[in-house]
Amino acid sequence: MKKVTAVFWGALIILLFIVAFGVATPGGLEDATANLQGIITDTLGWYYLVIVSVFVLVCLFFAVTPYGKIKLGKPDDTPDYNYATWFAMLFSAGMGIGLVFWGAAEPISHSMIDSPTTEPGTDQAILDAMRFTYFHWGVHAWGIYAVVALVLAYFKFRRGAPGLISSTLEPLLGKYARGTAGNVVDIIAVTATVIGVASTLGFGAVQINGGLNYLLGVGNSFGVQFAIIAIVTVLFMISAYTGLNKGIKYLSNVNMILAILLFLFMLIVGPTIYSLNLFTNTIGTYLQTLPSMSFRISPLNEEGREWINGWTIFFWAWWIAWAPFVGSFIARVSKGRTLREFVLGVLFVPCLVGFLWFSVFGGTAISLETSGVAMISELATEEALFGVFANFPLGLIMSYAAITLIGTFFITSADSGTFILGMQTTGGHLNPPKMIKLVWGIMLSATALILLYTGGLQALENALIIAALPFSIIMIMMVLSLFKALRQEKKSDQAGKRA
Repeated sequence: MKKVTAVFWGALIILLFIVAFGVATPGGLEDATANLQGIITDTLGWYYLVIVSVFVLVCLFFAVTPYGKIKLGKPDDTPDYNYATWFAMLFSAGMGIGLVFWGAAEPISHSMIDSPTTEPGTDQAILDAMRFTYFHWGVHAWGIYAVVALVLAYFKFRRGAPGLISSTLEPLLGKYARGTAGNVVDIIAVTATVIGVASTLGFGAVQINGGLNYLLGVGNSFGVQFAIIAIVTVLFMISAYTGLNKGIKYLSNVNMILAILLFLFMLIVGPTIYSLNLFTNTIGTYLQTLPSMSFRISPLNEEGREWINGWTIFFWAWWIAWAPFVGSFIARVSKGRTLREFVLGVLFVPCLVGFLWFSVFGGTAISLETSGVAMISELATEEALFGVFANFPLGLIMSYAAITLIGTFFITSADSGTFILGMQTTGGHLNPPKMIKLVWGIMLSATALILLYTGGLQALENALIIAALPFSIIMIMMVLSLFKALRQEKKSDQAGKRA
């Protein structure tokens, strides 16, 4: 335990307080998070929309300017992975439980239950449902990840800094980045990471519960979700103890195989032409309306504003809370890429795969509903995917495959999370002690459980929006620090040439 830092204890105390508060007064924690979430979305919704759009513009800046030639590493460094492997890793990092959870549920909600723009059930509602789903899972989401990953990779591989959020702020904070100010930054990053990953694990537990209820009638309850999280916690801690290369590598391969299997199954047996036509049409409208969607806050429409708060602001907060975790992973596998390569790869390739996923699963759900075959919109959010499978041959097998996929994503997310948290709380050590990883594994599960116990899915959403706010400020500082470091590097290069 010699490598434990003040960041470990600071973040652990904050999270233990949240868990203890939730155990002692579940209603109190639910009320507190709901009130704070309401204040943030009502007063700072515009802020989330603006900064996330700015992060996308920052990424595009590096893609089109001479800065794009700079390597994430030394001048003679080469990438550790070929393009195919790198793209697969990017997709695995950003997909996770969320894409499985929302694959059918989000498009069917936007089109049939609560349209962002028009009357639910209409043709326009269907088209708008798909473009807004793309919006929530497209370049804005990946722009958030890319900014954190790019800054971490630049300082880690080009300047030899530790893989800590605080170390990227040294151009701005100077020596204070290695003192109390730096510790505060890392504590905020660790807290956001725990809440982000724990919330995702909560979504996974709810969907596994939903699948088991749909298939076996076990009921949707906290008791079932507690048992699911307890079982998976044991499994991911075993995986964590086998080491990063073994556990995560094998399970990541299982994830990819199952995800591809589910996708191809639905593409083949589902309404293939309908889904592909929906994909093609919606890509165009997504690109056409991207600027207006990016800044849509509906100041004169209270109902529209509630929709934005419940969906767009929630997703932006989710990606921000996940950014320290996913950003750290993407940074680790991107050594040797130029800034231009990095941005184009991270920003666009996973988006395209995600859009195809939503077109196939969302398009199938919408097709079943509009043709009168099945009322997917009447199912609980976590049961939508299983309701879609039930209408096709081998649907039962695919449903169990989906539950397995959610479980393996659960394990790999938590496994990777314990590693990243261990690294962040031991001064950037690339082989954190197993006891540290054990502590963070327990905290991830405990946080997920307490959020589910105090308010279910809504509590998960509230926690994400709250945790994202302080880290969003750190992200702005990271961007400013990167530009300052790049200007310093440019001046140094010019001085060297004159000498």
